[in-house]
Amino acid sequence: MKQAEHTFGRVYEDHFDFVWRTVSRLGVPDSAVADVCQEVFIVVYRRLDDFEPRAALKTWLFAIVSRTVLDYRRRRRRKGLDAVGDDTDPDVLPAHDRGPDESADTAQKLKLCRRVLEGMDDEKRALFVLSELEQWTVPEIAEACGLNVNTVYTRLRAARAQFEQGMRRHRARSSWSDS
Repeated sequence: MKQAEHTFGRVYEDHFDFVWRTVSRLGVPDSAVADVCQEVFIVVYRRLDDFEPRAALKTWLFAIVSRTVLDYRRRRRRKGLDAVGDDTDPDVLPAHDRGPDESADTAQKLKLCRRVLEGMDDEKRALFVLSELEQWTVPEIAEACGLNVNTVYTRLRAARAQFEQGMRRHRARSSWSDS
């Protein structure tokens, strides 16, 4: 996309899904995702003329998303509220012609993934989300986060280990409570 093609409407239309997913995956409760996305697009609207076309638009958007999410989480902490909440509503998950057992299983897996992501520190969660869920390359992540490629590899390894540790903890709790 050339600079002239970066109209607000086009950016909103082309990248809304990415912004929504990323806001949600970075630990914003479902009840606040729409508000945080609105904050993101207000910043985009105000700063679109400042966008440097030498950078990828998606990396610029991610920087805005991550700052907006961090601001949201700080505001929640200052108010004494949990920075994240588990208000995932499995009824809003698309059915995709699944039976009730499969839909319930998918909802449980999504809830578990979200719970494990919530337990990660902000930086590791962001790197994990971009790599594992958004399927960004390490060079793209490095550009978006303003990090050296080798630093991203190192921190991503730590993020994956932290995620796996969270999954093991959950499995251990589940097997202990099943006994």
